[in-house]
Amino acid sequence: MSSSLIHYIGRRLLQLIPIVLLIVLATYVLLRLAPGDMADVMAGESGSATPEYMAELRSQFNLNLPASTVFINYLRNLLHLDLGYSFRHGMPVADLIATRVGPTLLLMLSSILIAALGGITLGVLSARYRGSWLDEVISAFSTIGFATPVFWAGLVLIVVFSIHLRWLPSAGMSSIGGPPATSLEGLLERGKHLILPASTLAFFYLSIYVRITRSAMLEVYGLDFVRTARAKGLSELRVSLRHVLRNALLPVVTLTGLQLASLLGGSIVTETIFSWPGLGRLAFDAVFQRDINLLLGVFLFSSLLVVLMNLMVDILYAFLDPRIAGGRT
Repeated sequence: MSSSLIHYIGRRLLQLIPIVLLIVLATYVLLRLAPGDMADVMAGESGSATPEYMAELRSQFNLNLPASTVFINYLRNLLHLDLGYSFRHGMPVADLIATRVGPTLLLMLSSILIAALGGITLGVLSARYRGSWLDEVISAFSTIGFATPVFWAGLVLIVVFSIHLRWLPSAGMSSIGGPPATSLEGLLERGKHLILPASTLAFFYLSIYVRITRSAMLEVYGLDFVRTARAKGLSELRVSLRHVLRNALLPVVTLTGLQLASLLGGSIVTETIFSWPGLGRLAFDAVFQRDINLLLGVFLFSSLLVVLMNLMVDILYAFLDPRIAGGRT
């Protein structure tokens, strides 16, 4: 690894510190601006509460302290890797996130895999047979996928494959009382539960991959080295896959990095529709419960995940193009 690349990685890591702090500050301010707090939610669930009981709840949850004091205390705890305590769930926020991060990563990686493989394949076919009926069909499919809301696609898949055809389960990560995840039967069952939410989340991004791959392929097709490869007598398949696609993948790498941030937002909707036990569903429930510590922890972890994945994309770009690490264009 060259010294310029090491300096580039170190510089990017230092840039993460103010980004993470701004994310935490913005999240905290927005949550504080929202009406109501945890004491109001608990009082509403119980039906009524005396002013004394409400004051006791706010004192227990430190809701009676100034917002600046609470935020400084939260930052002080972060320095000790303490994300706080969820009084709603009765356990540390870090433990809650640890139990939910696995399903979310599984859903995200599966959807990225489906979107990337399917989108690149369809994009290559669309560019290879430009102007044909196949190109028209793929373009129409990508337009439909781009214009379809995630929640609507999920509901349609549930109606078709769960209610009418009864092929796939519609909710959860496994059946109640099902086989353990360590067994082959348990893995197959979780795979069946994963198909619908992963397909729902991947449908929109697959359409974007198709468009990006097609346009990048068509641009590379017009370059001189492609005409030279054809003049040497190489087959069209080899030209498309080995020469054109290889040089058209850089925009796809960029798209993958950008997709991660959107995936976390889309996973909240998808996990809620399919009752998937991930971070998105946890954040959705925490909003209505006004569990500020839990929300801050989920947003902080999700932001770190997105920032680190984008850092990995930047490092991959630096490997592919050393001029980026050297600061030259």
